[in-house]
Amino acid sequence: MSRKKKGHHEEHENLERWLITYADLITLLLGLFVVLYSMSQIDLNKYQQWISAFSQLFGGGGVLSGGKGILVTPSPPKSGSDAVAGTSQSQSNQTQQKLELQLNAILSSGIQSKKVILTTSPEGLTIHLLERLLFESGSADLKPEAKAVLDTLAEVLKFLPNKIRIEGHTDDRPIKSARFPSNWHLSVARALNTAYYLMSKGVNPEKISIAGYSEYRPIAPNDTEENRAKNRRVDIVIISTQSGVFGKISN
Repeated sequence: MSRKKKGHHEEHENLERWLITYADLITLLLGLFVVLYSMSQIDLNKYQQWISAFSQLFGGGGVLSGGKGILVTPSPPKSGSDAVAGTSQSQSNQTQQKLELQLNAILSSGIQSKKVILTTSPEGLTIHLLERLLFESGSADLKPEAKAVLDTLAEVLKFLPNKIRIEGHTDDRPIKSARFPSNWHLSVARALNTAYYLMSKGVNPEKISIAGYSEYRPIAPNDTEENRAKNRRVDIVIISTQSGVFGKISN
């Protein structure tokens, strides 16, 4: 009689054991669906930004050894000209970002005082030097403050292989003097004097070109005095090289 009771007890335990396996399976399936749902909701743009930021932070892209990096799923391999173009574009972006950071650092006081504006475009980097930093009103003679800024810029520009275009710009108010009969004359003279000064500080003349645009390429509407002040400027355009890659920036 006691044997029957013992066998009945063991059978009861075996029947309940499948519930543990079933519960584990349900838990695993729930976790799988949560992961799949999270992957379906990912913002690809933000994902790429995160990957890029962390890759640069930890010293490079791709898989980093020793558990110190981010595991990135490799993209399908590119071949031929596509791979070369992709590499060149990536190098261009990285070097342009490094150059932009360097210029932001050395021009920080001018940027903060709103005498310097730094912008980027597909053509390259442009340093907008406003009139109140460079010249007296109606003049093309560089101020001492302007020369100090150009001295600093020359130390960066003379090591770049890139072409550099110096542009003169004015606002839409006409000028007519014995020295400058029009805004065209004034814009060209300001670009020329800026270019000559940079060349005197070691920037290769073969890399430099000048242009005067008068009032016809404003960066702000000529509707307020503040906007007109932005338009009275000299632009230093650092043009990307023919391959689309900026010159190597020294550390």
